[in-house]
Amino acid sequence: MRDLPVRMARWSAGHPWRAIAGWFLFVAVCLGVGISVGGHAATSADFRIGEAGRAEAMAAEGGLQQRPAEQVLITAKPGAGRLDAAQAGAAARDAAARMARLPEVASVSKPIRSADGTAVRVQVTLRGPELEGKKHVAPLIAQTERVQAAHPGVRVEETGSPSISKGVDHLRGKDLSRTEMIALPVTLVTLLVVFGSVALAVVPLLLALSSIAAAVGLSMLASHAFPDAGVGTNVILLIGMAVGVDYTLFYLKREREERARSGGRLSPAAVVELAAATSGRAVVVSGIAVAVSSATLYLADDVIFSSIATGAIVVTVVAVLSSLTVLPALLAKLGQWAERRRERRIRRGRPVRGTRSESGGRITRALLRPTGRRPGVTLVAGVLAMLALTAPLLGLKLTDMGRETHPRAIPAMQVYDRLNAAFPELKAMHQIVVQADPSRRAEVADALGDLARRAQHDPRLAGTSELRTSQDGRTSLLELPVPHYVSDPAAVASLKAVRGDYVPATVGKLPGVKVAVTGDVARYADYPDHQKRKLPLIIASLLLVTFAMTVWAFRSVVLGLIGVLLNLLSAGASLGLLVLTFQGTWAEGLLGFTSTGTIGSRVPLFLFVILFGLSMDYQVFVISRIREARLAGASTRTAVLDGIGRSAGVVTSAAFVMVTVFASFIPLHIIEMKQMGFALAAAVLVDAFVVRIVVLPALMLLLGERTWWPSRPAPAAVPAPAPAKVG
Repeated sequence: MRDLPVRMARWSAGHPWRAIAGWFLFVAVCLGVGISVGGHAATSADFRIGEAGRAEAMAAEGGLQQRPAEQVLITAKPGAGRLDAAQAGAAARDAAARMARLPEVASVSKPIRSADGTAVRVQVTLRGPELEGKKHVAPLIAQTERVQAAHPGVRVEETGSPSISKGVDHLRGKDLSRTEMIALPVTLVTLLVVFGSVALAVVPLLLALSSIAAAVGLSMLASHAFPDAGVGTNVILLIGMAVGVDYTLFYLKREREERARSGGRLSPAAVVELAAATSGRAVVVSGIAVAVSSATLYLADDVIFSSIATGAIVVTVVAVLSSLTVLPALLAKLGQWAERRRERRIRRGRPVRGTRSESGGRITRALLRPTGRRPGVTLVAGVLAMLALTAPLLGLKLTDMGRETHPRAIPAMQVYDRLNAAFPELKAMHQIVVQADPSRRAEVADALGDLARRAQHDPRLAGTSELRTSQDGRTSLLELPVPHYVSDPAAVASLKAVRGDYVPATVGKLPGVKVAVTGDVARYADYPDHQKRKLPLIIASLLLVTFAMTVWAFRSVVLGLIGVLLNLLSAGASLGLLVLTFQGTWAEGLLGFTSTGTIGSRVPLFLFVILFGLSMDYQVFVISRIREARLAGASTRTAVLDGIGRSAGVVTSAAFVMVTVFASFIPLHIIEMKQMGFALAAAVLVDAFVVRIVVLPALMLLLGERTWWPSRPAPAAVPAPAPAKVG
């Protein structure tokens, strides 16, 4: 396993055109097979969590599951004063008639007038599962537009879960296209600055984009085992650009260093082989760490996190594969061309440009100077700074981001606000689901009727209810409207009352029946609770993985413990910054969001797992350079200062690329994606510029030779390179 990168690099550099052609054929096959087979999207059943999920499963067994529904809203024209009842009625009847003729529609309600007389609505229920409504909503929107054209005296609009979901997908697609337009040029400019060569700058981008393409195809195949919740492609783009460029960057920088060190005495293939023996191995270890860390997300028992894990694993493995196969071939060819240019310049008597020093820049030397002189003071200062950034985490408030948090740039969300202002009972819903023997149908109906009467005068509820029963009489469902958004404390309090008071006092007293509560508020409340229960298990698994991977890579228990502690510091500091920024209102104008006073329940878990994996990139690369120097006979002190100095340039460049990719998600309109991008960008900045350049070297300098316990690094033989260049 340790020699695998060297053997693959040797073959690839020796057969460059075969390796290059083979790689792009592999990418084309992956993408082609994935498109031909198609992906498998998650169904409603895959999203079921907690008691709400159990209730939804019970309702589905009786054919009472929630259906996709749209609302056609008729209101007065802006500035027209009161709504004309006759015109509104005519528009509503026209809309109902048009919708009823559509094959996508299952049922259409009669026109319903709001209590204050300012609006009329028509509810349209679509055929098929709840999550597939957005696929079939386009004909309904088209008919609503025709109704508006036929009735210009009133305003006719449409909203609902399908049209909102369709709008969210459209907006997300536009946002992601914009992030690519930002991230790609900035990454290219960064690489041009790092390498001073267009060819070398293009290679990382080329491999990252081809790895993303292959991963998208493979993820479609993987979705048949792990259903795609709609986030897989986003994760592949996010992680693929970051690790794809980073792995190539690590390899490229080392190849250039080895080429400069050889002074033209080694062939390009031999130089590539030397780079594979060092950075190539580090890339493999880093890739395994990212993949294994991402795999802990499967423990969340949640289809969304399973999709994230699958996307991250697939794109990371493909990126590692590209660095082992096609990258050595490209470097060998570029090396040959560089050597030919060098020889031509020598023959023509022109000066040959040297290679930039890898000893670290002025900023790195300035940061390392106090660390080398007073490691104890530097360590205390660095840790205290990290703990200060972590402090806001004590006030963390997690919630599932409800529908009302979607940006108003989506037209259906603007209609959603007007609909809920006129019909507040539509904001949310409790659904009490009961399963019992069909012979007890009347008994269950009486108990649910008693529950409805008890809830009728509760100010937290809308006072109206609807009871439905399955055809076989086994399943009953009582709907209680909630005139509050799911994130409103009154809505959460009403759920506690239903579950804790009304159900136990009524239908809960019936022996031999199953009862559970679902609905909009229950889904909103149960999801964060589920994540909180799973978080300790996943974090414990992450700590174990980080520890085990570091011990395996460097044969040091002490370094394993250091890796765990430093990753916790990085994650804590970035989460603290996230809380400080998004739970308050001071950054709303700066970052373009409206604070909910909370953090999306998926964000901390996503951040922990991805950060722990990506931190291994820097940790493995930096410690590998330190260990190399130690194996070469240097003292631990010299090895630490030299290793950090030599690796700082590439770590800084890689971090800048990652920060660019992650920060490009901050302008997105979707609040959770904005929070994820900000948290990851902050985490990489803190990890690369504070943890790996200040805290890590200070800690290793204080520990000295104890850093390597229980092993004692001794000088080792360097793998024999390929034959030197002749002539």
